[in-house]
Formats: sequence, structure tokens, C-alpha cells
Amino acid sequence: MSQQTPSYFTAFKNLAMSRTDSGVLTLRFHTDAGPATFTGETHTDFPRALFEIGEDRDNRVLVLTGTGDRFMTDIDGASLGDITKPAQWDRTLAEGRRVLQRLVDLEMPVIAAVNGPVSVHSEYALLADVVIAADTTVFSDFPHLTFGIVPGDGIQIAWEEALGVNRARYLTLTQGSFTAEQAERWGAVAEVLPLEQVLPRAQQLAEDLAAKPQLLTRYLAVTLRQRISRRMAEGLQLGMALEGLTAADLAYQQQ
Repeated sequence: MSQQTPSYFTAFKNLAMSRTDSGVLTLRFHTDAGPATFTGETHTDFPRALFEIGEDRDNRVLVLTGTGDRFMTDIDGASLGDITKPAQWDRTLAEGRRVLQRLVDLEMPVIAAVNGPVSVHSEYALLADVVIAADTTVFSDFPHLTFGIVPGDGIQIAWEEALGVNRARYLTLTQGSFTAEQAERWGAVAEVLPLEQVLPRAQQLAEDLAAKPQLLTRYLAVTLRQRISRRMAEGLQLGMALEGLTAADLAYQQQ
């Protein structure tokens, strides 16, 4: 493995990356080294980071986590631009499609260390091959119905796959939430632990996987994600188009 730190590790303002000698890459969402606020910059940077991660064969396992006592709960809506305009939504759609397709097509195991509540882009965590969650974790989808737009950017697919169709529909329509313990009972979370144990446990599992032959783990990931990859390819673009339609309607509601 190359001993030189790749340039992309420090190329993205709100993504902190580090890698062990065995090839376990930890990507941590943050804002100024504190809990992450999702922004337009993050929306642009995350798919680019996933491309770089996927191209780097020194990465054998990816661990996704947040900062402090939450995975991601805040969003800067204004930084996403005027989503009522087609030109802006065209960019949003392209970035949104790439980030989830690249995540589910990443040719390495992905482990989520969910370090507390996640009400913004919970699909990033729930799409992982293994989800380890703090006992303080509550999953929800704050932005979409709050802003008045359809959750069509892949979260609908991730929730259906992780929770089951009827439960996902109920929670989406009611803007409901669910705890880590509930998610574990439903099969969406593998383990629920005290906060301080979550990241060490995720990294331990990642090291165990990194010790296996790389072709084995690479193609285990590909094999196990065929269904979800296909669903994203089939449904994400339509979902985001419909989300964009409801976003465009916001301008007329405000008149």
C-alpha cells in the first residue's frame, strides 16, 4: 500500500478522511470540526469524494460516521441554491443521482458508525452493508416534508429496502421517526451500542474485513448490493424529477 497520503483526503471542506495501514478508510462528516451541517458544498463534494475513494485501490473498507453526538441533523437550505429553478435542480439532480449510485456501487464493504441522531440524509447510513448505531440514535427525514418537497432523492428507496415497504410509506407520510432499537428489531441496524463504543466497533469490523483477500471483499460488496444498485438505477432519476416538480411549485405557493 502507498504510504503517501492521497490529496483527496484533504480536498473537501466538510469531509475528514483517515486510513489505517490495512486499508480501512474512515470518512467523517463535520462542519468546522464539529457536528455536520449539510450544505450545498457537501452535496457537491460527497459524490466527488466517493469517486476518488472508489478509484483508490488502497481503500479496502469504508467506514462512514459523523462528528460528536450526532451523525447529521442540520441543513443549510439556502446554500443549496434556488431549487425552484430548473437549472439549479438539474445540478441538484445530477449530484444526488451520482452520490447514491456511487455509494451503492462502491467496490468495497461499507460500514456505518451512526453516532447519534440522523435526520438529514439518513440513507447514507442505512445503505451501508453493516450499520452500527449508538443507543441515542433516532432516524428521521426532516428536510423534505418540512420544505414541502417529495423525498425522491433515493431516501425512499433506502427506507423501503431497510424497513419494508409499508413501514417506510407510513413513516414517510407521517414524517415519523424511529429509534436505533426499533431499527435493530426491523433488521435495518446490525448492532446498537453506547455512543463511545460505536466507532471502535465499526472500525474493528472493518479491520476484520480488510484482513481478507481484497478480491473477496470487493466482489462480496458487488454481489450483495445488486438489488439495491438496480433499484437506484431504475428509480432515482424519476424520484428526483418528481422532487424537482414539487420544488418548482414552491415558487407559485409563495405568491
